[in-house]
Amino acid sequence: MTQALNWTSICAVDDIVPNTGVCALVDGRHVAVFRVGAEVFHAIDNIDPKSNASVLSRGLIGSIGERVVVASPLYKNHFDLSTGECIEEAQHSVRAHAVRVEGGQVQVAVS
Repeated sequence: MTQALNWTSICAVDDIVPNTGVCALVDGRHVAVFRVGAEVFHAIDNIDPKSNASVLSRGLIGSIGERVVVASPLYKNHFDLSTGECIEEAQHSVRAHAVRVEGGQVQVAVS
């Protein structure tokens, strides 16, 4: 049996500039929400696992091959925005979370 997701509204879609991220506290968890282009949104943990600082939302969005990633502003590790996998050091991967747009609001459900 699948458990229903608990969605939390973060902000209006237009509050996130394309190709940037914002941070939010969702169910006690620091979450980074990214807008890639005009309509694609991703959510991962915001805590950089190497420094324990809440900074991933401030990283630069780019790509490595076909993967859309964010580079940590501190240690420059790259995190896949779809999966949370750390490209350079898999042991430093973070959780990816469900994200959707509903009624003009960006919503996240933490896993």
